[in-house]
Amino acid sequence: MPPAPASPRRPNQDLPTINERIRYPKIRLIGTEGEQLGIVSPREALQMAYEKELDLVLLSDKADPPVCRIMDYGKYKFEQEKKAKEARKKQHTSDVKEVKMRYKIEEHDYQV
Repeated sequence: MPPAPASPRRPNQDLPTINERIRYPKIRLIGTEGEQLGIVSPREALQMAYEKELDLVLLSDKADPPVCRIMDYGKYKFEQEKKAKEARKKQHTSDVKEVKMRYKIEEHDYQV
């Protein structure tokens, strides 16, 4: 019997950037209550997060320095999925209506 094929590994881009996956020299840190804790190294921020038994989550890598927050990642992921579900629910798609005009239609039906 041939060996089972190896399961394909997910590329790193699909994985969320949390905890040890944050690879920047300095980050802007936001606390659990939304307060600015300043610009620190990821190692210091990770230590603070572990002391509070929470995760260090990268919110924006476009900013200079990147913005991270100390929070519960499971709760954050749930809230993001909930927001996406609400957005899909509120999204309205317009349907194109169709009218068929045939040769057997009476004059009165055209006026309606």
